[in-house]
Amino acid sequence: MRTSARLLAVLLLLVLATAWAAAGAPAETVGELAVLTPDEKPAELLGAYLVRKCDKLLDARREEVQSLETPEAVRERIERIRKSWSDALGPFPERGPLNGKTLGAIQAEGYRIERVLYESRPGHHVTGNLYVPAGKGPFPGVLVPCGHSANGKASEAYQSICILLARHGFVALIYDPIGQGERYQLLDESGKPIAGGTGEHTLTDIGARLTGTGAANYRIWDGIRSLDYLISRPEVDPERIGCTGNSGGGTLTAYLMATDDRILAAAPSCYITSLSRLFNTIGPQDGEQNITAQVALGIDHADYVTMRAPKPTLIVTATHDFFDIGGSWDSFREAKRLYGVLGLGERVDLFEYPDKHGFSQPRREAVVRFMRRWLQGIDDAATEPEPAIQTDAALQVTASGQVVKEFGDRTVWDLNLERAKELAPQREAFWRDRARDACLAEVRRLAGIRPIAAKPVARSVGVVKREGYTIEKIRIERQGEPPVPALVFLPTVRQGKLPAVLYVDGRGKQRGAAAGGPIEALVREGRAVLAIDVRGTGETAPRQSRDKPAFLGIHLGRPLPGQRTEDVLAALHVLLGREEIDPGHVRLIGIERGGPVALHAAALDERFTELVIDGAIESWMDVVATPRGQQQLEQIVAKALERYDLPDLVRAIAPRPVRVLDPVDPTGKAKGGQG
Repeated sequence: MRTSARLLAVLLLLVLATAWAAAGAPAETVGELAVLTPDEKPAELLGAYLVRKCDKLLDARREEVQSLETPEAVRERIERIRKSWSDALGPFPERGPLNGKTLGAIQAEGYRIERVLYESRPGHHVTGNLYVPAGKGPFPGVLVPCGHSANGKASEAYQSICILLARHGFVALIYDPIGQGERYQLLDESGKPIAGGTGEHTLTDIGARLTGTGAANYRIWDGIRSLDYLISRPEVDPERIGCTGNSGGGTLTAYLMATDDRILAAAPSCYITSLSRLFNTIGPQDGEQNITAQVALGIDHADYVTMRAPKPTLIVTATHDFFDIGGSWDSFREAKRLYGVLGLGERVDLFEYPDKHGFSQPRREAVVRFMRRWLQGIDDAATEPEPAIQTDAALQVTASGQVVKEFGDRTVWDLNLERAKELAPQREAFWRDRARDACLAEVRRLAGIRPIAAKPVARSVGVVKREGYTIEKIRIERQGEPPVPALVFLPTVRQGKLPAVLYVDGRGKQRGAAAGGPIEALVREGRAVLAIDVRGTGETAPRQSRDKPAFLGIHLGRPLPGQRTEDVLAALHVLLGREEIDPGHVRLIGIERGGPVALHAAALDERFTELVIDGAIESWMDVVATPRGQQQLEQIVAKALERYDLPDLVRAIAPRPVRVLDPVDPTGKAKGGQG
């Protein structure tokens, strides 16, 4: 067959593959070709594996911490963890002018509420309410990052804590996080939020993580700049600063108290547990609550407290919280013991109340009593009278209700894209100035792709016979790794060694496996085909959130694209170990989510003689530029754009041929707007 005819045949097969994949696999094919048994709970295999890996590292961390028995050893670990924490968060921008403004005030009994506006970055506004006590200051100041309330700072519980603080002589600043209140970043044509809250936080996290930061970096920087604004106020004593927040605000309080030394007293509410208990109960949460390689770096919730030694911290909890109370006590005991080694045991405490998640009155009163003790020198109860709750409209800072509409703000996606473009010359220089092997070693490191040390084992679990070919059902096993379900398609009649195809469809191997489908067409062309389900796809696809396994991989420093690349490389070992296969002719096909995975595998292993990518994203720059990407978290590598993008891998594969067919944008639509 001439080259042009052969290429036409390949293109026809891949068009068929796309059509079959879109239609899905017939139900009878799914059952007939299943490799794993229901007793194995295939949909839970990946999540359980990742939790085990996290627990193993967290157990090792716990043993290390338990061995610390001298102040010197404790301080050494604190310094090491502080550096790891800073590196994991990524760089913060330069401070610019706050351009703070007060746009109105409400006079209340014993305090006033100012509607304030400032910029955490140029052209990126923060809306807040400043609660100022009556009387002559300066007063201690308390920053109140709010939780995941749709109306942000106007939530009744968050108004209540600010009022209680103001009535007890504190200036309290509460501000809207991105994706809440007046700071939704993604609006529809009518000006209403499209995602919001935790959903928007995860969407903003994807592009940020690719460029070396993350949603947490943006959230922490907003908090740091809010502290700058709070301290700039003449009513505030900059030496007496506290921070408290609940739920998502508890997350931010924990992050800020570990990051900003200006916070003297801190009281995170309904957040502190332990990562092990979190992962074994509700699992990882939204974007900003997952720090790159946090578990691999040995940073647990207790470290948020110990990193700030010798400053005082109150861990505020609810007995029936979905953030596990057992983990809260574990973290408290650890932090209390290490503070004790430093001679400061009284500076860590825990308050528990027998109710559910939320900034309820008992927790608010406990927080204010704690702040009075450490910031006012008064150890006395703080009793909350009925708070005078304001309407959302009364507390609104902007006329339109949204900073993006009001000021045409630079959104987080704008900022992510700016950073990605700034990194482009750095990426170009990286590949230009280094040998190919050195560049690919860095790809391995960032993607967490380990060498396939032990030979994978292929276990046959059955054979299906069809006209003209057979399908062997196998499990590809590596010690300590989840099994990879696979199908080996072989022509019944064959002469000599067969050219081979390793077939990776991101939606599952059975998409193209039905009689008359694209895999059959490849077999009838005289090829052997090994079709696999890389982890978290096909038989092992999670039934619920796809983000949770992705976040667990990020915690381990082993993002899912890297883990899936290992599955492909292990499958290549198995394929080349079969006597029917011609090792000089191995085509790798990556479809949809299998595309970036196949691209990594082909770049790292030259035994793949050609690569075809079909229906996949072309570039992570596209992902950064697309606010509403679909299921992109499982396709990214944290900090990748500091060193490489997917087109760099295409170039690294040369001179081996690479064909890219029907690329899609991050929303899943065909490039050019059709799909």
